[in-house]
Amino acid sequence: MAEYIERSASSPPVAGWKPAAGGAGIKLEMHREEPVSNGNCNASDTAKKVQSESSCESPTWESTGSDSAAKPIPRRSSLIKDGSRVGRDRKKTVSFSSSLSEKKISNAADCIHSMVEGSELKKIRPNSRVYQRYYLLDAGLQALCWEPSKKESDKARIALTSIREVRTGRNTETFRTSGVYEQISEDCAFSIIYGEMYESLDLVASSAEVANIWVTGLRYLMQYGKHALDMLASRQDSLRLGWLEQLFSSAADSEGQEDVEEGICLQSAIKLIQSVNPGVSSGKVEHRFKELQRVREKVCGLMLDNSSGVKDHSENKRLIGRNEQVTKQEFIEVFHAICTRPEIYFLLVQFSSNKEFLDTQDLMRFLEAEQGMAQVSEETSLKLIQSHEPSEEGQQQGYLSLDGFTSYLTSAECHLFDREHDIVCQDMSQPLSHYYINSSHNTYLIEDQFRGPSDISGYIRALKMGCRCVEVDIWDGPDEEPVVYTGHTLSPPLALRCVLEAIERFAFVASEYPLIICIENHCSLLQQKVMWQNLVKILGEWLYIDAPNEGESYLPSPYALRHRILIKGKKLVLGSNGEDGEVSEEDEGAEMCQRMKAANSGGTVLGGSEKDILQKNVPFTAITQPNPSQLPPKRFQLLKELSDLVTLCHSVRFIDFPTSSISQKPWELCSFHETLALHLAGESPGDFVNHNKHFLSRVYPNPMRIDSSNMNPQDLWKCGCQIVSMNFQTAGLMMDLNTAWFRQNGNCGYVLRPAIMRQEVSYFSADTRDMVPGVSPQLLHVKVISGQNLPKPRGSGAKGDVVDPYVYVEIHGIPADCAERRTRTVTQNGDNPIFDESFEFQIILPELAMVRFVVLDDDFIGDDFIGQYTIPLECLQPGYRHVPLQFLTGEELPHAKLFVHVALTNRRGGGKPHKRGLSVRKARKGRDYTALRDLGVRVVDEVFKMAAPLLREATDLRENMQNSVEVFRELCGMSAVANLMQCVLALSSRVSGPDEMPILLFDLRDHYPTLEPQGPLPDVLRRVVSTYEMMVQASRAVIELSDGIYDRILHIQTMGV
Repeated sequence: MAEYIERSASSPPVAGWKPAAGGAGIKLEMHREEPVSNGNCNASDTAKKVQSESSCESPTWESTGSDSAAKPIPRRSSLIKDGSRVGRDRKKTVSFSSSLSEKKISNAADCIHSMVEGSELKKIRPNSRVYQRYYLLDAGLQALCWEPSKKESDKARIALTSIREVRTGRNTETFRTSGVYEQISEDCAFSIIYGEMYESLDLVASSAEVANIWVTGLRYLMQYGKHALDMLASRQDSLRLGWLEQLFSSAADSEGQEDVEEGICLQSAIKLIQSVNPGVSSGKVEHRFKELQRVREKVCGLMLDNSSGVKDHSENKRLIGRNEQVTKQEFIEVFHAICTRPEIYFLLVQFSSNKEFLDTQDLMRFLEAEQGMAQVSEETSLKLIQSHEPSEEGQQQGYLSLDGFTSYLTSAECHLFDREHDIVCQDMSQPLSHYYINSSHNTYLIEDQFRGPSDISGYIRALKMGCRCVEVDIWDGPDEEPVVYTGHTLSPPLALRCVLEAIERFAFVASEYPLIICIENHCSLLQQKVMWQNLVKILGEWLYIDAPNEGESYLPSPYALRHRILIKGKKLVLGSNGEDGEVSEEDEGAEMCQRMKAANSGGTVLGGSEKDILQKNVPFTAITQPNPSQLPPKRFQLLKELSDLVTLCHSVRFIDFPTSSISQKPWELCSFHETLALHLAGESPGDFVNHNKHFLSRVYPNPMRIDSSNMNPQDLWKCGCQIVSMNFQTAGLMMDLNTAWFRQNGNCGYVLRPAIMRQEVSYFSADTRDMVPGVSPQLLHVKVISGQNLPKPRGSGAKGDVVDPYVYVEIHGIPADCAERRTRTVTQNGDNPIFDESFEFQIILPELAMVRFVVLDDDFIGDDFIGQYTIPLECLQPGYRHVPLQFLTGEELPHAKLFVHVALTNRRGGGKPHKRGLSVRKARKGRDYTALRDLGVRVVDEVFKMAAPLLREATDLRENMQNSVEVFRELCGMSAVANLMQCVLALSSRVSGPDEMPILLFDLRDHYPTLEPQGPLPDVLRRVVSTYEMMVQASRAVIELSDGIYDRILHIQTMGV
C-alpha cells in the first residue's frame, strides 16, 4: 500500500529582499543567522507574518485546478528528500518603507534578485522520485546551483551558457511518465533543457508566481548572460521611464511649476494615475502616497541630524512638511506599485526578443501563436502599437512597452467574446423550427405573478434585449376596451392599445427577424372585434396573414419573414363557412388558480372568489400538481376575423408524439407546461428531439412559480424546444444563460440549433454519456490568471472594503457536459488577486455548451456574489483574454475583470499523456467508430450499411492525423493546448548550432513543406524530424482523400432519404 506524507513548514520567509535599481526606500542592514524559506522571494520583511500563513509558506502538491487544500503525494518506492537548510548566514533587511504592501515583480531585475536569494523547488526524476532542493543563482550570474546534494559542489550546478531552453509546464518526457504527474500543477512546473544531449532538469515551484520568476529570469539571463544586471541598470524600463517623466512634467507645467523638482499637488498625481488605471480608487492611491511621504519625513529627519553640508541640510529641510506635494520619484514609484501587473510582465518577457518590449515581429508571433489571429502582418502590428503604446518613442520605433501591452490586453480587441458574433453570423434561411427563439413569459409583468405591477416597460425592455416572442393575455375591459393582465390575479390591467403601440414602436429596433405575439384570448365576441381592429390598425402591414401552403413540409425561414409579426393563438377549424366558432381556451392563469384552490382545500375545489384565495398566501410548496392533461379545457367563441390572423403559429393541444407525427401540420404549435415538458424530456428525449425537427414547441414556466423564478432553459434546449419562455424581470443564473445564449448570433433573437437536432437522418438523446454521432468532442482548457478591481459585494456592509475573492468556472450544457471547478481564495485582495489555476473540461456537444465565470467573496457566514460572466462556447476567443464582469441584473461592473487564458483542443489533446508511437493496427483497436442505428426499414437500412466502411475510413484519416500532431506537439515540448504555429516557433528556437547557424531548415518548394537537416542532428531532433514527416503525410492524406469520402457518404445519404 502506498504511503502518504505531508510536510509542514518549518522555516520563515526569506529576508533580505533587494529591490530593483532605482527603487525607493532606504534600508538598514544587519547580519543574522536564520533558516531560509522556500518561496515568496519577492516579499518584503514586513509581509512576513502574512506570508507565513499563506499558501506559499511550504511547497505543497496540488492537482491542477484544485482547491486551496493541498493533497499529499504518494511516496512510491522513494523518499522525498528534505532540502530545508538551517543556519545559513544571510542578511536581514529592515526598510522604512515596510508599511507598503507586498512588492510586485515589475521587471527582470526583480526576478534575478529573487533567484540570487534562492527558492526551494522540487526536482522530479525519471524514476518518479521527488527531491526537495534549494536552488539559487551564483553571485556571478553564471550558473544555477542547488544544495544539499550528494554530488560534489562543482557538479551540482548548470552553467547558464549550456541552457538551451526554459520550458513551462509538464512538457518533458520525465514529467509525462512520472507517477505523480496528476498531482503536479501545470502552472507551477517548468523544465531547464541543457547540454549537447538536451538533458532536462524538471522542477516544481511552490506557486505559479515563483515558477514565473524563475522562467522569466532564466530567459533574460540566456539573452544577456552575466551582463544582464548591467544591461538592466543602463536601459531598464527606458520607454516607460521616459513616458512617466514626460507625463509628470506635463502635469507640473499645467500647474505653473517652474521647477519640476518642486513636484505636483497630491490630487493632480492621483488623477494622473487614474487616467492610466481608471479602476483604481483614489483612496488607495492617496494612501500609497501618504505612506511614501511618511517614509520621506523619517528619512529626511534622520539625514537632517547627520547632514554635514549646507546643501544637504537645506535639501532635506525643504522636503519635510510637504505632504500635499508629490515628487517625481514618488510618482514613478507609486505608479510602478499600482499599475504594474506582474502576470502581464511575465507574458511580455515570454515573447519579447530583448525581454523589455515587443517589437513588430514579437507582436506578430504573439498574435498568431497565442491569440489565434490569421494573416497578421507588420502593418497589423504597427497599427496596434500606434493605438495602444503611450510613449512617443515607442510609437516612432514600433515598440510596445509593458503599459502599451497592458492597454492592448485590456481593450475590446482582447475581449473573451468574439466580436464576429456581435452581428448576425448564422444561416438564417432554414425553417423557423430549426432555431431557438428568445421568448418572454407574461411580458407585461415587472415583478411577481400575483401582486406585481404590470407596465408597458416590460415589453420595451424585452424587445430591446432581442426578445422575439412576447405574451399578451387579453381580457374584457371597461368601456368596451380590451385590457392586458394575468387573469385570476391582483396585477393591474394595461390597455391593449397601449401595449400594441409599444410593440409597434420597438418590434424591430433590436432585430429585423420575425416577432411572435402569443395571444391568450379571454374576451367576448364584442371585445374580440375591438381587439382585431387594434391589431390590424396598429400593426398594419407588419402582420403576416398569408395562409400556409398545404403542400409545404417546413415553415418559412426567419430571413423570409423579416419585419413580419406572427400571431400565435387559436384558430377555427377548416369549413367554418365564414362564421364565428367555438374553440378550446388556453388559460395559464386559470390553471394556476385551480391548483391553488385545490391546495387550499386539501384537493377539493371550493367556492369563493379567486381574489380571496390569492390573498391567503398559499405556499406553492404545498400545492398539488396534477397532470395538465387532466384539467378539462374550457371552450369559448372565437371571432372569424381574429382567427384569420393566425397563420403560421396555430396553437393545438399536445396528445403524444405518435399522434403529432401523423396529424400535426408544420404551422401548428404545441405549448407545454414546464412539468410536462421536463417529464417528456426525461422519458422520451429522442422522440422530443425528432418532434422538434418539424414543429415549433413552446414551454412556459410552472404556474406555481409565483415569485417569477425561471426554469433552466438548457433542460429544454437540449431536447430541441425552440420557444422557452422566461421571466425577463427576474435576474439570476437562468436569465444569465438565456441572455448569453442569444448573444451568439448578433442578439437577433434567433440561434440555429445544433446540426444533430436538424438533420433528418440522425438520432440524438440529450441524456447520452457517449460521443454524439457526427460531433467531435472538445477539451476546454481554462486558466484563471488574475482579477482586477473586484468590488465589495453589494449589500455586504459588515466587512468594510476587504474582499477575499475566488472564482468558479462552470460549464452548462447537456448533462454529460455540466461541470464546475473553483480556484483557491486570495485573501484581502480585490485590486489584483493572482489565482494562476488551470482547469480542463470535456465537452461532448460543444454547440450547446456555455461557460460561466462567477466571482464570490469568501466569508464565514455566506459567500457573497461579486460578479459573473456567461458566454456560449462557440463565442470564445482563444488566447489571453479579459472577461468583463457583470452584476446580477446584467449591467457591467465598472473596470472589474478577470484575466484568463482559453484554448480548445480535440478530446485527445489533454489529460495525462500516454505512450505514443503504437502501430496503426494496435491504435485502431481503441478507436470509437460511428455506429449506424437500424430504422427497421430493410431497404433503407441496406443502403445506409454501405456507408459503414466509408465512415471507418474517415475516422482513421482523422485519428491518424490527430495522433501524429499530438506526438509532434509533445516532442516539441509543448502542452496539449498548443497549436502548430506555437510548436514550430518552439522548434525554431532550439535548432541553432554552436556557431548560431541553423541545423534545420524548412523546404517550401513543394506544396507540403519538409524539414531539411543541415548536418548531423542529436537524437532528440532526429525524432522531431521523423515525427514531423509522419504528421505531414497524415495531413496530406486528409487533404487529398477527404473530399472523395465525403461525396460518397453524401451520395449514400441521398439514396437512403
